[in-house]
Amino acid sequence: MTEKICVNDVLSTLNSTITLINYSIQQSNNKNFRDALIASRNTLEDYQWQIYLIAKEKQYYIPAAPAGAADLEQVKNAVQ
Repeated sequence: MTEKICVNDVLSTLNSTITLINYSIQQSNNKNFRDALIASRNTLEDYQWQIYLIAKEKQYYIPAAPAGAADLEQVKNAVQ
């Protein structure tokens, strides 16, 4: 397994885990448990950002190009 595959796999796993924790936060009705989930999510988001920066630096991950003004206007009009 190459480093690129490993880095992208870690990114994918972190993203999936963060999504699952977000869902769990929404469904939780215990304040202490919810706070623990939020703390875990925040920590994982920090890890995700660090791995993302490494992947971007090594060109293992190429982010999407920023949206142009016309694209933003189209979305604005669609939601209004």
